[in-house]
Amino acid sequence: MQVRQIANPARADHVLVVDDESAVLGVVVAMLERNGYDVSAAANAEQAMLHLRDDPGCDLVLSDVVMPDGDGLSLLDAICGNHPSIPVVMLTAVQDIRVATNAFRRGAIDYLLKPFNRAQLIAVVVRALEHGRLLKQNATYRRNLEEIVSGRTSRLRATMQDLERSYDFTLEAMGDALDLRDAETEGHSRRVTAYTIALAREVGLDTEQLRTIERGAFLHDIGKIATPDSILLKPGKLDPDEIAIMRQHCARGYEMVRKIPFLREAAEIVYAHQESFDGTGYPRSLRGQQIPLGARIFAIADSLDAMTSDRPYRKGRSFSESCAEIIRCSGTQFDPSIVKVFLAMPADLWSNLRREVERGCATPPR
Repeated sequence: MQVRQIANPARADHVLVVDDESAVLGVVVAMLERNGYDVSAAANAEQAMLHLRDDPGCDLVLSDVVMPDGDGLSLLDAICGNHPSIPVVMLTAVQDIRVATNAFRRGAIDYLLKPFNRAQLIAVVVRALEHGRLLKQNATYRRNLEEIVSGRTSRLRATMQDLERSYDFTLEAMGDALDLRDAETEGHSRRVTAYTIALAREVGLDTEQLRTIERGAFLHDIGKIATPDSILLKPGKLDPDEIAIMRQHCARGYEMVRKIPFLREAAEIVYAHQESFDGTGYPRSLRGQQIPLGARIFAIADSLDAMTSDRPYRKGRSFSESCAEIIRCSGTQFDPSIVKVFLAMPADLWSNLRREVERGCATPPR
């Protein structure tokens, strides 16, 4: 690298000289001052550290290696630890390569042997100050870069949040469209989502898991969009062929949802929401822990809403009757550990949530 010579800097660089020999200290200070530098002197390491503490604008330290009341290498360690942006040059009469190597290893950027002439001193000082300027420029660049990255990250995060809200509005519209198509289960998606989130919170899911299960619960029946009206809206009992077609909605919904990147995990709940804990469910006959946790939580919420809702062919059960049925199916249709959590929750929570949903007070998918 070509060294930029600065004979008379426009802004006088501040150099601190540390040496316990007053004659040497005086000569070095005089040489630097004649070359236009702003120079301070210290007779020992303690004075040097006090000066650096009180004057943060120091640009360079020239320090003797051997001082009776303070080792220059210890001073070097202190400067590198407390003032890492200040370059340090070691001055010594000891012609020992091990001393120089040790100084470089501990953070010195140069090494000048005594006796030296003015030209040698100024050349070393110029190189050291240039090194210090580069260190400061690099630190400033990094700070500015961090601010830029932080600003862009914040803007990106805000954009992603806006995008996710936009997606959620679309999901909400899709769920509402399904409810309109199947008037028999109108409001089911919102109610079962509210129940699922309440139960999932009690199970101990974190915010990100709650967001995933919330979307999966809201979209669980989205595959029914592909189910023929003759089957979906049939008032009577379905025959075996019609049941087989109806059961395809899990896989069809999964194929629809998994193609959207931020819904990929929610798609697993859509796929598995009709599985049973004992392996008798569909479409894959998953058993126990093979069923995603979100789907196991959803299964209880879904059954609760189905049992407590009126149908043309039957009156909805009470919440207490529905809870008794959930207990009866623990270990077969439902995960016993989640049933235990469900039963520990306040009995009136579910009817209160239902009223909130029907009043339109429930939070839509996030």
